[in-house]
Amino acid sequence: MTSQVSSPAEQTDGTVLGEQRKPAGAKDVRRLDRVIIRFAGDSGDGMQLTGDRFTSETASFGNDLSTLPNFPAEIRAPAGTLPGVSSFQLHFADHDILTPGDAPNVLVAMNPAALKANIGDLPRGAEIIVNTDEFTKRALQKVGYDGNPLEDGSLAGYSLHPVPLTTLTVEALKDFDLSRKEAERSKNMFALGLLSWMYHRPTEGTEKFLTSKFAKNPDIAAANIAAYRAGWNFGETTEDFAVSYEVAPAATAFPPGVYRNISGNLALAYGLIAASRQADLPLFLGSYPITPASDILHELSRHKNFGVRTFQAEDEIAGIGAALGAAFGGSLAVTTTSGPGVALKSETIGLAVSLELPLLIVDIQRGGPSTGLPTKTEQADLLQAMYGRNGEAPVPVVAPRTPADCFDAALEAARIALTYRTPVFLLSDGYLANGSEPWRIPDPEELPDLSVRFARGPNHTMDDGTEVFWPYQRDPHTLARPWAIPGTPGLEHRIGGIEKQDGTGNISYDPANHDFMVRTRQAKVDGVEVPDLEVDDPDGDARVLVLGWGSTYGPITAAVRRIRGAGGAIAQAHLRHVNPFPRNLGEVLERYEKVVVPEMNLGQLATLIRAKYLVDAHSYNQVNGMPFKAEQLAEVLKEAIDD
Repeated sequence: MTSQVSSPAEQTDGTVLGEQRKPAGAKDVRRLDRVIIRFAGDSGDGMQLTGDRFTSETASFGNDLSTLPNFPAEIRAPAGTLPGVSSFQLHFADHDILTPGDAPNVLVAMNPAALKANIGDLPRGAEIIVNTDEFTKRALQKVGYDGNPLEDGSLAGYSLHPVPLTTLTVEALKDFDLSRKEAERSKNMFALGLLSWMYHRPTEGTEKFLTSKFAKNPDIAAANIAAYRAGWNFGETTEDFAVSYEVAPAATAFPPGVYRNISGNLALAYGLIAASRQADLPLFLGSYPITPASDILHELSRHKNFGVRTFQAEDEIAGIGAALGAAFGGSLAVTTTSGPGVALKSETIGLAVSLELPLLIVDIQRGGPSTGLPTKTEQADLLQAMYGRNGEAPVPVVAPRTPADCFDAALEAARIALTYRTPVFLLSDGYLANGSEPWRIPDPEELPDLSVRFARGPNHTMDDGTEVFWPYQRDPHTLARPWAIPGTPGLEHRIGGIEKQDGTGNISYDPANHDFMVRTRQAKVDGVEVPDLEVDDPDGDARVLVLGWGSTYGPITAAVRRIRGAGGAIAQAHLRHVNPFPRNLGEVLERYEKVVVPEMNLGQLATLIRAKYLVDAHSYNQVNGMPFKAEQLAEVLKEAIDD
């Protein structure tokens, strides 16, 4: 879905507006400036699809938005159990927002497990829409309810809407040639229709989507559309929903342009394609499927028309080995994985460092160690990316800050890899990968020139006047070695993991040469040109700096806005380049009495900051598989200011 906006950005935080209006003959309509909705049910209830469709219609309507899908690691977790609950949270507004929201205003609970797993996150007064058909004695006992919470008064502090979603869906589809079980599967579309009515979402896009998705089975498509319309009509006619809500388009939240909703993994895939086009190189992905990185493989496999080749390898080692071979052959080479896969790829990453070939290692971080929390988010692979190889094997590290920023981060990682002939880590995470937000589609003229000059002939003259090709003759500015395509006459050279002689690339065991090569590879990474760190300190009088990296940008920025909105002074800076650090980082850190570093790990960036700059960085850490909440960070930052 795309939408056009033409107003400058506005940086505000939202509150609910109480204005009501009632057109003649219609129900009350209340205007809000933002809403947080969470759909929750069994992993087989279609909550991710429901949330995705509501998000797509919200994006086409022009709201700013941020999403947080949350689902079990199991493909089909036990039905009706707490571990099997899948949810999708959407925060949308008529102004600029940064996070999926701390707490839902509305919970749609498809069964008792969904209610019990999520009720603790709801503030008092929140609306709860429950599918009463699933609140059977057995289902309640399965999740530890002694009685029925819909009847025992325990939900008295909320606005409860009991709706027999399953029964209503089956009734709406009685004229279709479907079994009851088949009809029940459309209850998520009934719920989507109801919520679409409540918040005045467009409907045409979802109906077109259903027609396309079930094009090979028109009867199923028609049934889902009928259930969707029935949910809308139920909201319009039932007395239980006396009010609907309007959230106006975010007309002042974006710079002018054409926008679409995009997830982090999709933006990253598009960024890789754009980088290959800007470099005029074929794109090769060597990958082994792993959560939460697999969507990049799926997406890139659809774009052979852009010269993309995807190879689904038999394991992680084969995936990166093929990618490194493609880099040697002159492709923009990429391998995608998560933390466990990085461990398996480490030897080949070291080989890429030694060969000094451009290679992008995309790590979509997740909870660990080992298999850990495959579908949850974490930032705990930073030190692994920095040091997780034998020997001195330095690698640049780039980290996107939002789902849409994954596009630009992919271009930046490709720039560094191609310019400096080095493998580069791109550290995203599950929160960015699966979350989504509006993305302004750039004009091709805005994209950087990544064109590459391959070696074409001899580059060194011997003492006797003979012209030869030295594969490790370096560019004096970047220290990059020449990139020679196999098969180019006269440019034959050795490759392999044994140390190379400076210049010639011949095998060398000379101690002085090894010392020189190790220091040269480190100097090349240290010399990567990255922009200076920008500091947001409006009045220039803040005592405290909050420093983040990666996906903590949204929660940190939202927390900073709350602090400033309450009259507090605080400075903010966010790192995209974690290796090498921006050259002005040390000077920035020295300006402030206190530096707070929130991370979804046990303090890995803070460790690097302390070691390099001897700054007493204060860590604030969380490793529960979920992103920070803005209010939570705001309290921590306020304590740091008041201390």
